[in-house]
Amino acid sequence: MADKSSHAPVRRRHVIYVPGYDPRGLAEYFRMFRSGYPKFTALYGLEGHMGKPVSPADRFSTMWKIDTKGRDWQVETTYEFLRWEDIIRRDFERPMWWKILHAFIVWAQMFTSGVFPRFVRAGWQMSVFLSYPFLVAIALALLSGLLGLLVMQAADALALPAPLPQAAGLAAAAGVFAYVARKAEPQTYMLYLFDDHISTKQFALRRRPDWEERLQVFAGYVVEAARGSGADEIVIVGHSSGSFLAVDVLDRALALDPQLGRHGPRVALLTVGANLPIVGFYPEAQWFRDRLARLAAEPSIDWIEYQARKDVMNFYPFDPIAGHGLDVGAARRNPIVKSISFHDIIKPESYRDFRWRFFRVHFQFVMANELRAAYDFYMIACGPFSLPHRAARPAEVLAAVTGTD
Repeated sequence: MADKSSHAPVRRRHVIYVPGYDPRGLAEYFRMFRSGYPKFTALYGLEGHMGKPVSPADRFSTMWKIDTKGRDWQVETTYEFLRWEDIIRRDFERPMWWKILHAFIVWAQMFTSGVFPRFVRAGWQMSVFLSYPFLVAIALALLSGLLGLLVMQAADALALPAPLPQAAGLAAAAGVFAYVARKAEPQTYMLYLFDDHISTKQFALRRRPDWEERLQVFAGYVVEAARGSGADEIVIVGHSSGSFLAVDVLDRALALDPQLGRHGPRVALLTVGANLPIVGFYPEAQWFRDRLARLAAEPSIDWIEYQARKDVMNFYPFDPIAGHGLDVGAARRNPIVKSISFHDIIKPESYRDFRWRFFRVHFQFVMANELRAAYDFYMIACGPFSLPHRAARPAEVLAAVTGTD
């Protein structure tokens, strides 16, 4: 998987976190990491200190320092959270009617282009999730239409002249739909997911210059970290839709510095809860498939992907290279795909509490464990073993960090 240098102890690490399509941004992710860090240190009996976030005015990222100490190791982590929530929030300002119309156009095009059947073959659970907001909208439209029909009949009974009954029924249906959609959004996420569908399709077709401009800036940060951070390892993390963005950022960074990963710290890509096909399966996204193929054969990069069957928001089981119809032959070395079970990292009573909250399950990839396990996001970020070493020798690494070696 990696050369011997990847098995050397890590003393300094730079984590670059690429968030997915999430408008909550820094505040939520810093809160989540800060609340999980004490749980992590308590679980393994470690000493640790987490600094305050620093957001330079001239930079689209926020960083915080973490010092973690075990019985015979100590790691200094710089955690850099890349920021593009401002772009996502601008997407959210689009009118409701526009979101619904364009989302259904995207959904229809998934079928006519043959993309959706490929989604089903790659992961039926993810396919159901992708359909979910459209089914919610159809159910709401039927309910609103029924109420509108009742209003129209009531207006007819009052002997109102045409077209007043029809207009009243249409207005009532539209009003009910808009009201319920807004009020129920915190529970359904329908409009959020419509924005996600539309924007992802735009990105796949390279019609998001604002995204691409920001991703190019992020690529510069990766090159800068490799040249000047003094880290032993750089880990680029892509969670959820951040997975395909992380692939894009890393490929751009390699274009800026083809020697990336050779002249400085080892560079590793970690994709978790990934959904690469929602970009890569579009016929027009050959540019993205080219990125996947390059990373698959790049000897200076280690790419590890963790998937979970219980996460309906990732494709499982899925090979990011072969699944896209790519064949790089004997040159392939990435990614190493690992399967994890949330039952191994979460206590049974806790898992029962949130197993049907799909977003909560999806985020377990980047939250604190309740049980010591081979997969532990905080140990990847703050522990003494490199990411490729952890993936190659999970039992050995777990034994070492728990003191049972």
